[in-house]
Amino acid sequence: MGRALDEARRAGLRGEVPIGACLVLNGTIVASAGNETRATNDPTAHAEVVVIRRACAQLGQERLSGADLYVTLEPCPMCAAAISFARISRLYYGAQDPKGGAVESGPAYFQSAICHHAPEVYSGLSEAESAEMLRRFFAERRDGS
Repeated sequence: MGRALDEARRAGLRGEVPIGACLVLNGTIVASAGNETRATNDPTAHAEVVVIRRACAQLGQERLSGADLYVTLEPCPMCAAAISFARISRLYYGAQDPKGGAVESGPAYFQSAICHHAPEVYSGLSEAESAEMLRRFFAERRDGS
């Protein structure tokens, strides 16, 4: 989770919403990323999607069976679907996202009939630090800092 938090901090410094992700396979970090939506002008460049793309390219495969994904915020519906399609085995995330989350909040994608693969889910890892980073980021934008 430490690498995901580092990626979130770097994303925030670039002006991106500070969300980070890290994918681990067999105890080795395969890929890590922060949000890149602004840098790439790509609304799908959430940290989870970017890290999945990088890991698949690095490994030369479309499935990430056996992999662990660490992310600082509860994944949205798009990211939950990508996690399912990639066949990621375990998802660890920090802060819940009551407005946009799709794992334990909102549509609970992994429990829905349209979900083809559901990872094991572990929430609350570094939750306070993840949530505080997001609160600070948005407070600074509201205050014009």
